Amino acid sequence: ESRAASASNKEINIQWYIPSVAKPSNDTETKVLLLYAYNTNPVKISNINIFSSMSVFSGHLWIPLARIISLREKLSDLKEQVEILMQGSKSFSTSVPASFLEQSETLKISPSNKPKMSDVKVDLDEKTEEIAKRCLSEVKALLSVVPALSLPLTKIPFGVTLQSITNLEDMFDLANGCIITEGSLFNWIISLLH
Repeated sequence: ESRAASASNKEINIQWYIPSVAKPSNDTETKVLLLYAYNTNPVKISNINIFSSMSVFSGHLWIPLARIISLREKLSDLKEQVEILMQGSKSFSTSVPASFLEQSETLKISPSNKPKMSDVKVDLDEKTEEIAKRCLSEVKALLSVVPALSLPLTKIPFGVTLQSITNLEDMFDLANGCIITEGSLFNWIISLLH
């Protein structure tokens, strides 16, 4: 039971390995290893010796370190732009609409059910949308099985929220990695890894 693992939702776990000596042969640039595991249905593993599932997948990709560092800087800039848009938008002046507050008083909805600001879809201006498309095209190129066939994105493949951009930035954090749960960002990342 101490070795049990469970996931009540769909989720992907990202971790990075920076080898000190080991690297793929015939490569001159420094690469790091992206390790991922995801499930497409809830799972509970209580005995790893007898577990088999058609909804759990794992894999790895060698990715150039310089491209990850560059992408992380771009994602950080994108996150900053999204935060600026949120602060400037009147719709974000309060995190919970008045109608929702009235409803919660009558239905006695607990505070944990209130929508978070970070989960609210952001309307991007033209400049920020172009930055987002460039960043996401780079993510797509890094994660695609055949990078040469990875064309730049013409539209953003998921709803942009502060949380989704934060999750993407965390995904390329070499020191920590991250877990991304089900949603449109999860679906997009999984489609790239297939």
